[in-house]
Amino acid sequence: MDISAYITIVISTIFINNFILSRFLGLCPFIGVSKNTVPAVSMGAAVTFVMTMASTITWFIYRFILIPFNLEYLRTISFILVIASFVQFTEIVVQKKLPALYKAFGVYLALITVNCAVLGVAVLNTDMFFLGGKALPGSLLKAIVQGAGAGVGFTLAMFLMSGIRERLEYADVPRALKDVPITFLIASLMSLAFLGFSGFKI
Repeated sequence: MDISAYITIVISTIFINNFILSRFLGLCPFIGVSKNTVPAVSMGAAVTFVMTMASTITWFIYRFILIPFNLEYLRTISFILVIASFVQFTEIVVQKKLPALYKAFGVYLALITVNCAVLGVAVLNTDMFFLGGKALPGSLLKAIVQGAGAGVGFTLAMFLMSGIRERLEYADVPRALKDVPITFLIASLMSLAFLGFSGFKI
């Protein structure tokens, strides 16, 4: 097993191809849930878990159901159904087994269902780790690592944005820029900063 390939995937998904700041996926929770650090990090942790599990489940569905029966054209709809079902199942389990954690997540857990970054990582896995209808060597583990790395990158972006927005509460922001406008400006500057990582060669 070439460990450098997995390190490259992790570094790439966290910094170079960050799903929020480089691929611009998952912007709705990024803007809506990043006002405070605790809910932002909670959302990031939940998304990381769902991304990792969704990467695993969708790999098996694509490899053992869609490809053998020539149903690759159903990839998007089947992945959406799998992700929505998995999120609902996770929500039920957390609500029953860990009510305190469920209360802390609140509505954020259900919002993961409509997070396009989760679907994005599942689709990207099939594009990168399958060739000519066949899974590349080590593709399952690489898909799982990419899902986890994408979740960590998502959490990092949420954490940085929430920290900045909390500090802005005490800043003298012009009235015309308060709330959403200044948030978009910050997101743009963060995206430009992360763009600098794309110049690194690994």
